[in-house]
Amino acid sequence: MRNTIKDEKIGSKLATDDKKKIEDAIDQAIQWLENNQLAEADEFEDKMKELENICNPIIAKMYQGAGDDMGGGMDQDVPPSGGSGAGPKIEEVD
Repeated sequence: MRNTIKDEKIGSKLATDDKKKIEDAIDQAIQWLENNQLAEADEFEDKMKELENICNPIIAKMYQGAGDDMGGGMDQDVPPSGGSGAGPKIEEVD
């Protein structure tokens, strides 16, 4: 997640306060990991879910706000593919 927000393409689209919120949550999670190396697996999973609950809504909001800028949509100038007549013509040979 830290690498994601430091990426210029993504980090530049995040609001400063959202970026700080993610960085603080990551720092807290890392500090917890350093202090709880002997924790049970379910405790690690709980901490990871806690971090995801902070980060995922912010990232999702960024992608929703970006709209067509993030790609994935169809270009208006491109004709639709498929349909009748699309693809190679196959002739049967006896």
